[in-house]
Amino acid sequence: MGEWTIGAVVDAIADAVPDREMTVCGERRTTFAGGADRTRRLANFLASRGLGAHRERRELHRWECGQDVVALIMHNDLYPDMVIGCLKARTVPVNVNHYYSPGEVADLLAYLKPRAVIYHRSLGAKFADVLDVELLIGIDDGDGAELSGALSLDDALAHGSDDRVGPVSPDDLLMICTGGTTGRPKAVLWRQGDIYVSSMNGADHDAVDEIHAKVANAGPPWFAVSPLMHAAGLWTAFSGLLSGQTVVLHDTRPKFDPRTVLETAEREKVGLMTMVGDAYAAPIVEELGRHSYDLSSMFAIGTGGAATNPKHQRALLEHIPQITVINGFGSSETGNMGFGHTQRETPTADTFQLRSGGLVLANDYARFLQPGETQVGWVARTGRIPLGYFNDAEATAKTFPEVGGERVVVSGDRASLEADGTLRLYGRDSLVINTGGEKVFVEEVEEILRTVPEVIDAVVIGRPSERWGQEVVAIVAPRSPLEVDVLQEHCAAWLARFKIPKDVVFVEAVRRLGNGKADYRWAQSVATAGQTKRECV
Repeated sequence: MGEWTIGAVVDAIADAVPDREMTVCGERRTTFAGGADRTRRLANFLASRGLGAHRERRELHRWECGQDVVALIMHNDLYPDMVIGCLKARTVPVNVNHYYSPGEVADLLAYLKPRAVIYHRSLGAKFADVLDVELLIGIDDGDGAELSGALSLDDALAHGSDDRVGPVSPDDLLMICTGGTTGRPKAVLWRQGDIYVSSMNGADHDAVDEIHAKVANAGPPWFAVSPLMHAAGLWTAFSGLLSGQTVVLHDTRPKFDPRTVLETAEREKVGLMTMVGDAYAAPIVEELGRHSYDLSSMFAIGTGGAATNPKHQRALLEHIPQITVINGFGSSETGNMGFGHTQRETPTADTFQLRSGGLVLANDYARFLQPGETQVGWVARTGRIPLGYFNDAEATAKTFPEVGGERVVVSGDRASLEADGTLRLYGRDSLVINTGGEKVFVEEVEEILRTVPEVIDAVVIGRPSERWGQEVVAIVAPRSPLEVDVLQEHCAAWLARFKIPKDVVFVEAVRRLGNGKADYRWAQSVATAGQTKRECV
């Protein structure tokens, strides 16, 4: 079976269905033929500027990169095209979170050392002082002036040949920067041949005819609502695109608006819509309660990257009864690991069906757990996994060790295997609170707090305590006045006493990162700043 590169798959689809729409974002609609041409021209332009691969994979350690890096500071529009064009040029595209401050982006770029940056002009002014790179390519998105020394994307494409690009390799890399939820982001090094199969709905095809047959008939479009600069959005978009589906991309330039999302889903007759956790689900549920939309073409809503409250899942099923809610689980390091499926007539799924290579590693890393064991271990995966962390031998050895002769990735999430082989997820080890010798997984407490009708959002952290070592503290955004006692009593009905928040800090809004995940560094600062209020008024 032969490995494929992402660019070669796109070209094969374009040969089979050239006029089928590849992506839709705002007013821009592109075909597979247009996407193949655009990405070829970008690749040839980058190559003409000397960017590409300089050392082959066989010459490198797992944490090393022998290719030039191109940083993408972009909204969703044209994001897939820029990724594919960079890959065709044998350069390494890497996501940069445009919600970061200029100082944070400067720190990240110093780590990534890109030779080029591709950016949307509306983001240019924010980061102008930190984009000290050899090549700047600006995309006109209707706002902002071109930065000094930058070349427009239109000019770059005009200077790029439409000839087929030179040979590329499945060993060529794609970098995915982690979300930086609890620390500085790290860049995960994925081989194209692995990430296509592991997280983009691909396979090792014997011949191009297999791809042509796969894409001959397309279903309804897929809709990636979340930003593609995060892994969850990228997986969705490329899983659809590389299967020959039309992929609708949410226009991320304006502030998130659930009405625009639902109007787009209705207009484009979307079949599958994906989003990230409560930050998206809650406002969409509220909008569905206010207005009626024709979503009869929709068969599933996928959510991942952050927890989605069961009450929001049930509400989605009440408003759109024919759909399946798919809870995805994975990370930048593991790719798509597993799924849970919930329908209107079934209970909300609380475990995950593992995908190929998924397993649970014993607490001491000595063996893999068997279904039904009571031990809580580490979520891990073998097979199609990343090589390691960019320029970090120590972190690569820790997160991608060998166990029983197999190289695995250990995600940092704690879990156990049910008797039926499904995964029961407890939460990230870095977010475990050790209080009085007992361990508390913050996601478990957060989920209970969010079931309170008066609670809009909540996160939980551990605060230093002389008595307990750490004490459980909740940061809660209420929709109406609440007292700490009420929340504690609600938690007591569902949780062991040591898991009940010792204190609650009320805030107007819980701060989340651009990918929908909670900003735990912010939450820690709020909890330790002495801002506790015993009643929210």
